[in-house]
Amino acid sequence: MNRIVVTGCLGQIGSELVNRLRKDKGIDNVLATDIRKPEDHPVVNTGLFEVLDVLDEDRMFELASEFKADTIIHLASLLSSVAEDKPQVAWHINMTGLTNALEVARKLDLQFFTPSSIGAFGPETPKKDTPQDTLQRPKTMYGITKVAGELLCDYYHDKFGVDTRGVRFPGLISYDTLPGGGTTDYAVEIYYEALKKGSYVSPIGEGTYMDMMYMPDAINAIVQLMEVPESQLKHRNAFNISAMSFEPEEIKASIQKIMPEFTMTYDVNPKLQAIADSWPDSLDCQSAREEWTFKPEYTLDKMTEDMLEKLKIKLANEL
Repeated sequence: MNRIVVTGCLGQIGSELVNRLRKDKGIDNVLATDIRKPEDHPVVNTGLFEVLDVLDEDRMFELASEFKADTIIHLASLLSSVAEDKPQVAWHINMTGLTNALEVARKLDLQFFTPSSIGAFGPETPKKDTPQDTLQRPKTMYGITKVAGELLCDYYHDKFGVDTRGVRFPGLISYDTLPGGGTTDYAVEIYYEALKKGSYVSPIGEGTYMDMMYMPDAINAIVQLMEVPESQLKHRNAFNISAMSFEPEEIKASIQKIMPEFTMTYDVNPKLQAIADSWPDSLDCQSAREEWTFKPEYTLDKMTEDMLEKLKIKLANEL
């Protein structure tokens, strides 16, 4: 992984991953792409950037070829909540975009990464310590595209020899970039509201456990997996990974250790709650630990301390 094209680079993962890759590999060795080009975005202004609609395979091929890429990291996707509002659009973007990226990887012999999600599981999946290999029958369009994407990446590896790799991300928490319509977004919003208002109204019900991960651990996981020799991997597309599993009362309690005055009430969103209820409470990450020594750094309390510290600075600078 030395010359890297990133699609969907302005999303929650992409913004931080591009910065990390530019630091590790050099500014001129990372080509960031997205369907839009905001002139004031740091990713646009601090390195190579091209506008790319992932539904345009010819343009994607042209950019990767001219850049002499050896890797594609494909992040462009509609997330869980948004995908339920626009299921046909979600299928088109998530699956056609993925197929186009895989075709470019096949034609140019590129290493390939795309994330799957905890959303790839469904209500019949074992909810606690969900195994790496288990029943996957999601009830959301987002989850359906993720299962199909895992299988498609396996197919491109088995049929065409493409070096495909991926992880099943849990909810991702970041102070840098706001999330874009996922079911676990409350775990980001709560920190903003704690600092802005001292209170939060949770759309996810008390006692609803979901796996989560702080963004620095997520970025480390991508880089680490992509650098592992191919011979070490048994599971390619889509390792279970997670750092913590908590319900809303636990994140509230974590914030109250630093902000005792913080309060939280509930106004449960039925759509989000139904999606959350269909997902596992906790994932078994043993395969990732064994095959590429996955080991997250952040616990809930350590993440809370860092989130509140960094967000105070960010919000002060925005005033």
